[in-house]
Amino acid sequence: MRIRTFQGLSPAPQHASAVAAVPYDVVNRDEAAELAAGNPLSLLHVDRAEIDLDPDIDPYSSAVYTQARTAFEKLQADGVLLREPAPCMYLYRQTIGDHSQTGLVAVCHIEDYENNIIKKHEKTRADKEKDRTTLVDTLSANTGPIFLTYNGRPGVQALIDNHLATESPIYDVAAPDGVRHQVWRLPNSTALPITSIFAEQVPAAYVADGHHRAASAFNVGKQRREANPNHTGQENYNWFLSVLFPASELKILPYNRAVKDLNCQDREEFLAKVAQIFTLEPTTDKSPSKTGECCMYLKGQWYRLTWKPAPDASPIDQLDVSILQDRLLAPLLGIDDPRTSKRIDFIGGIRGTAELEKLVDSRDFAVAFSMFPVTVEQLMAISDADQIMPPKSTWFEPKLRSGFFIHTLA
Repeated sequence: MRIRTFQGLSPAPQHASAVAAVPYDVVNRDEAAELAAGNPLSLLHVDRAEIDLDPDIDPYSSAVYTQARTAFEKLQADGVLLREPAPCMYLYRQTIGDHSQTGLVAVCHIEDYENNIIKKHEKTRADKEKDRTTLVDTLSANTGPIFLTYNGRPGVQALIDNHLATESPIYDVAAPDGVRHQVWRLPNSTALPITSIFAEQVPAAYVADGHHRAASAFNVGKQRREANPNHTGQENYNWFLSVLFPASELKILPYNRAVKDLNCQDREEFLAKVAQIFTLEPTTDKSPSKTGECCMYLKGQWYRLTWKPAPDASPIDQLDVSILQDRLLAPLLGIDDPRTSKRIDFIGGIRGTAELEKLVDSRDFAVAFSMFPVTVEQLMAISDADQIMPPKSTWFEPKLRSGFFIHTLA
């Protein structure tokens, strides 16, 4: 696959901590506004520009994108975001607790996305894809990186390890959520050999997180490609910002579910029906210990649900989230389309099972399900089979911060 260096924007070192922001799509408007309050340098003023406008404004209105461009240009004019003196790559290490992962920051080619060399496992929502496409086009920049994974190569790892052992990070930021973010700049002397190894030895990469960002980057690149009669394929708009992590370093957390009602059933009726589908038993455990089971919280009591997948099931049908959806959520609770249903919510595993108990105990939700996390191997198998995971199947943690590096398209 194709990767290359880029000459983008990065924050002046003294501003890196203030600029770096959580991804736009892991917070709602109010949460984004709270995180950016008192910090005019936060990239959330660009990625979620509606926080600086009337609270009742349509987040997809033209005024929001105009405000985003104004905020982006101001960060550059004020010397907060600086143009790199030469093309480069970066290394990006995240550490939380005893877990650490180091990714390679580069730009990937939109044709690799188009030709499924960069593989997907989720469908995008039209409104969200259009929103990010408009923002990328308005800014002429990728402000948030796409989270990719690949099967690691020893030659790449050796070059990375050598650089980490001999150089100091340009940024070292301890975020309020306990994640440490470190960034090293990779010069051409190291980046070019890595580029060659990817071209010769890495047949594919997989979108782990950021499907809407990837789709929007492709959309803008395609539009500009078609509008340019002198298109060569090397223009900046043909490339999009990515962080590539070796699969062996990644940590996937579960994506749990909560449903607001029992679909006009009482507790006893619902439990009886569940027991006809799964092996059901009360438990003190709040999280499943392996694939093929989940834990369910209902009226102050945890239950363990266990099952066996059909022996001829496809990779997608073997997923615990698929089995829960197909055998319980749809037939018993009437959640036919979890992408659009207003009766179901998805809770990232970082919030823990206490959040599930809180939702049900508050009576805002009737039942919650604690899932076993999807594995990276399952994600790759499903992507290789050109299948689409159920919505909200994977929660990668820690999340990539936006703002440490920005790729401009012009």
